[in-house]
Amino acid sequence: MSEAFGFRLLARDGVARRGEVTMPRGTIRTPAFMPVGTAGTVKAMYLDQVRALGADVILGNTYHLMLRPGAERVARLGGLHTFAGWPHPILTDSGGFQVMSLAALRKLDETGVTFRSHVDGTPHVLTPERSIEIQGLLDSDIQMQLDECVRLPGERGDIERAMELSVRWAERCKHAFGDQPGKAMFAIVQGGDHADLRERSARALVDLDLKGYAVGGLAVGEPQAVMLDMLDATCAHLPADKPRYLMGVGTPEDILLSVGRGIDMFDCVMPTRAGRHGVAYTRRGRINLRNARHAEDTRPLDAESDCPAARDYSRAYLHHLVRSKEALGGMVLTWNNLAYYQNLMAGIRAAIEAGRYADHVEAVRAEWARGDLPPVDGR
Repeated sequence: MSEAFGFRLLARDGVARRGEVTMPRGTIRTPAFMPVGTAGTVKAMYLDQVRALGADVILGNTYHLMLRPGAERVARLGGLHTFAGWPHPILTDSGGFQVMSLAALRKLDETGVTFRSHVDGTPHVLTPERSIEIQGLLDSDIQMQLDECVRLPGERGDIERAMELSVRWAERCKHAFGDQPGKAMFAIVQGGDHADLRERSARALVDLDLKGYAVGGLAVGEPQAVMLDMLDATCAHLPADKPRYLMGVGTPEDILLSVGRGIDMFDCVMPTRAGRHGVAYTRRGRINLRNARHAEDTRPLDAESDCPAARDYSRAYLHHLVRSKEALGGMVLTWNNLAYYQNLMAGIRAAIEAGRYADHVEAVRAEWARGDLPPVDGR
C-alpha cells in the first residue's frame, strides 16, 4: 500500500492500458470495474463476497448518503469504510448525476443545486463546496467534482452551458478539496455529443492539474457509436499518466470497446440491477431466468465457472426463485453477475499484459455470439 495517491502504467497494447492506482487503503488494478454501493451497500451482496470476487474498490453516492443516514452521522460513526465494513478504497460520486435524473425535484443555478428529497420532500442545498465536504465526512478515497450532466440527445446550447458550469464548479471543488494526503479529487469532462465541447472541457480541466479525470455525460441516451466517438475525442486530450474513469458504463461490450480507447475505470448498476430483475450475465451472453424455457432445465448458468452462483444452482431453481419473487433469486443472480464482471476485467488485464487485446476482444465477442446453448434434449 502507498501512503500517497499514485497511478502507474504497467503495460500498453495499442491504446489499451494496464495500470495500478495506489493509495493508503489499497491498490486498484486497472482496467477496473467498481461495483456500485450507492447507499453504502452493494445491493443483495455481503461486502466480503464483493471483495472475494476481485473488487478492489466500490462506489458510494453523495446525494443518497446525504439524505440517509446523513454525512455527519456517518462521520460520527467512523466514516463510510467503518460504517459499511469495507476497509478498501471507496470512490464517491458527487451527486451530479442526480441533478439530471431527479430534474423534476431540483433547481440549479451558479451557486449549486437545491434538491427536494425524493424520500420525504425536504429541501437540501448541494454546492460544489458542500459536495466535497460531504465526501470528506464520508472519508472516501476518490472524490468527484460536482457537475451538471445533460441527457442526450440535447440542445447544443444547453450542453455547452452545462459544460462551462461544470468547469467552474471543478475549480471550486479543487479549492474545497485542498490537500488531503493519500486521497484524490477527479474532475469530470462534459460536452455531450459534441467533440469540440469535449475538447474544450478536457483542456480546461487538465489545466487544474488534478489527480484523475472522468468522462461524464455518456450512456445517457446516445448510440454506442456516439459514445465511442466522444471517448476518442476526449481521451486524446487527457494526460497519459493519470487514471481515466468512464462514469456509469456499462454493458460488457461497452467496457471492452472503451478499454480499447484508453479508459481505466468503470462503474455501473447494470450487473446488480439485472440480477434483481432475473437476468444473468454469462460468457455466452445474457440469460433471462424469467423465461419459461428454464422451468425444467437442470443445468447451471455456467458449469465451468469458478463462482458457486454460476456453477451450483440449477436454472430451474433460479427460474422458480425469480418467478416466485424470492429474495434469494436476486441475491444469487447478482453474485453471478458481479463475478462475471470481475472475471471480464481480469481477462482484459491479462490480455493487455500479453499484448493480445484485440484478439481477446474478438474471442469474447465470439463466445457471446454462440449464444446460450440449449439442453441436449432440446428442451
